[in-house]
Amino acid sequence: MGVKQTLAEYFDVEDHGSTVRTELLAGLTTFLTMSYIVVVNPAILSAAISIEGISPGRLKAMLAVVTIISAATATLVMALYANRPFGQAPGLGLNAFFAFTVVLTLGVPWQTALAAVVVEGLLFIGLTAIGAREYVIRLFPEPVKRAVGSGIGLFLAIIGFQAMRLVASDPTTFVTFSPVFAKDPVALLSVVGLFLTFGLYARGVKGSVVIGILTTTALGYAASALGYVAFPAEEAGGAIVSASLTGTTQTYSLAAYDITPLAGAFIDGFANVDAFTFSLIVFTFFFVDFFDTAGTLVGVGQVAGFLDEEGNLPDIDQPLMADAVGTTVGGILGTSTVTTFIESATGVEEGGRTGLTALTVAGLFLLSLAFVPLAAGIPSYASHLALVVIGIMMLGNAVEVEWDDVTNAIPAGMTILVMPFTFSIAYGIAAGIVSYPIVKVAAGERKDVHLGQWILAVAFVLYFFVRTSGVLQGQL
Repeated sequence: MGVKQTLAEYFDVEDHGSTVRTELLAGLTTFLTMSYIVVVNPAILSAAISIEGISPGRLKAMLAVVTIISAATATLVMALYANRPFGQAPGLGLNAFFAFTVVLTLGVPWQTALAAVVVEGLLFIGLTAIGAREYVIRLFPEPVKRAVGSGIGLFLAIIGFQAMRLVASDPTTFVTFSPVFAKDPVALLSVVGLFLTFGLYARGVKGSVVIGILTTTALGYAASALGYVAFPAEEAGGAIVSASLTGTTQTYSLAAYDITPLAGAFIDGFANVDAFTFSLIVFTFFFVDFFDTAGTLVGVGQVAGFLDEEGNLPDIDQPLMADAVGTTVGGILGTSTVTTFIESATGVEEGGRTGLTALTVAGLFLLSLAFVPLAAGIPSYASHLALVVIGIMMLGNAVEVEWDDVTNAIPAGMTILVMPFTFSIAYGIAAGIVSYPIVKVAAGERKDVHLGQWILAVAFVLYFFVRTSGVLQGQL
């Protein structure tokens, strides 16, 4: 029996109306559209993680390695256990929440944040094993679930615009167009790279985001060589060959693959942490990851024709287990929560229907380990253009909301608007959860609100109080 036939039989390729060739091409397509995370995830997490004696460049390379390992692990479980064509990796939005909300805003040590990710992953494994996650997915208000993706999209976009220096803070309007845009080579390069990526994406070029990032980076190197300060000195990296960015030559080093300073750091995160504070952090990670993954699985499952007559994904606990395992492994190694990528839809559109697509994605992630040192030389303004592009694509989720029904429009709108305006994914989700039962009761539709939704609303009111009263910070 040949390899091709073995793969076809193991993944039931023919029963799913596909072929081995189609599955392999679908896996390649998915990988190309989501591989930007190898560059973007280190760029985001490095803003919150610092290790004494480790240069920013080497740190980014280390984070790229753990990003790849966690992505490959989760996607491999997706392939071999769930037999679904979904790719997984540390999620955009979830990594932003880790870095900008938990660590930089709340002041939680990054080791403690990693500990929370590990605990969250273990909870997911347990709850998935007993089927509890599927039950909760059906419990949450539909308009909030439909709106989360769009809210995260806006949140990612504003982070991206900030890193690209297109927007700046303003004491009167809070945020404004960069007043020195025309004089800032970083901003100019960012715009060129962004519109190049838009053009490639619109034309249907596979890997358009990666091409945009790499092209913008190359233009930055060229601008730097010509005397323009297109690369901030702190972004010079530590694992790139001969980059004249700070007047010194950076040399390639296998130290980029030594992740021991990150791996196991979560253990230190359990020291001197109040149980109540830690529980709140775990709960918030848990909630955000829960619905990011669930929403993506249902959305991509719809594209693939996997949903049943009631709009549910059969055996959803199996792909949910993949993200649970990936999250646990990722937290242990030193990265944020793993989730299913919406870019999996590109592979599904190419015909991918089985775990062979996911197996291909996992294999390509492992092959990309050979190129990890390059990730350290990608400046944040180049990598963050991906946040704007993907953020815009995520806005499309809003069309699923029944906007003509005010009891749906209000919680969905609160979810979407509060996220970017408060710079917090958790606040946006909580706003939608709290507003849903209120507007339903006011509209005389009390019967549409389940007891569990009332309990969640009350829990989030308590969360808002704790979060804004200084109790959480006071525990640290």
